[in-house]
Amino acid sequence: MNLKNKSFLKLLDLTNEEMAGLLDLAADLKARKKAGIPHKIHEGKNIVLLFEKDSTRTRCAFEVAGHDLGMGVTYLGPTGSQMGKKESIADTARVLGRMYDGIEYRGFGQTIVEDLAKYAGIPVWNGLTNEFHPTQILADFLTIQEHFGELKGKKLVYMGDARYNMGDSLMVGCAKMGMHFVACAPEKYFPDKALVAQCQVIAAQTGATLEFITDPMEATKDAHVIYTDVWVSMGEPDSVWQERINDLTPYRVTRALMDNAGDQCRFMHCLPAFHDLKTTIGKQIYDKFGIDCMEVTDEVFEGPQSIVFDEAENRMHTIKAVMAATLADL
Repeated sequence: MNLKNKSFLKLLDLTNEEMAGLLDLAADLKARKKAGIPHKIHEGKNIVLLFEKDSTRTRCAFEVAGHDLGMGVTYLGPTGSQMGKKESIADTARVLGRMYDGIEYRGFGQTIVEDLAKYAGIPVWNGLTNEFHPTQILADFLTIQEHFGELKGKKLVYMGDARYNMGDSLMVGCAKMGMHFVACAPEKYFPDKALVAQCQVIAAQTGATLEFITDPMEATKDAHVIYTDVWVSMGEPDSVWQERINDLTPYRVTRALMDNAGDQCRFMHCLPAFHDLKTTIGKQIYDKFGIDCMEVTDEVFEGPQSIVFDEAENRMHTIKAVMAATLADL
């Protein structure tokens, strides 16, 4: 695997072997950290994190991973730079490319991170765009490997709105790794047909299966993983809440769905999750719509089959692998 000086923008850019190599490297770096073995292989380098959307896991994962690798880390939040306001993406990229060794971007359109990579002259890493969330999928797949031993043939069912970054990226990742991917939602929430066609070509080469099913009980039968995400993404207007609640409540992950899948099934969520009333937005939704959870019940989220915090930790280990591999010969 040679990813030195390459950007990490979407999983479609990687070969299947490169994706598997990043997962192996992440497992190795995780083992080193757990054993207390220093791995400051990029000491003296510096990276900058550009965030147009706030985050807990992505920011902390990049910062801790950067420090573990010996690098200096600069965080620029939504109001921390002139990018897109007084300075173009291209100009921002060329300025930062002269000062830093790598750039992370988390924000809106995929074209923004693609333009940063085009002009920066250094590796650029996609921390999330509207279309793709590749670092999350590496964390998800490392977690599945840890719990099931392998990825190939494992059935992952994504419940809910599969049109955007999580549904898209999970479908791509499952296609590349020979898994069984199911999007379970009303048809209007299925992934983009052009991307589906692209993934079907990949699946034909890897032995993956891609399905799109509207019936939750049919979709989740014998699943190894049931995965969901919030029903309304960052940047979407509040006006869509009622529609999403009406459309997606039948796709909430419940104890009945987990039982239908079987004891082997594990629950995953990229977080944050609306599973109780302990958040400001959760309370607002309850006051307005009278529901105490959204995409997953608290019983499932806090239950023994939930591996969401293993998954959250693995954001850091897999992001570290991406930075380590793209900044050095590994």
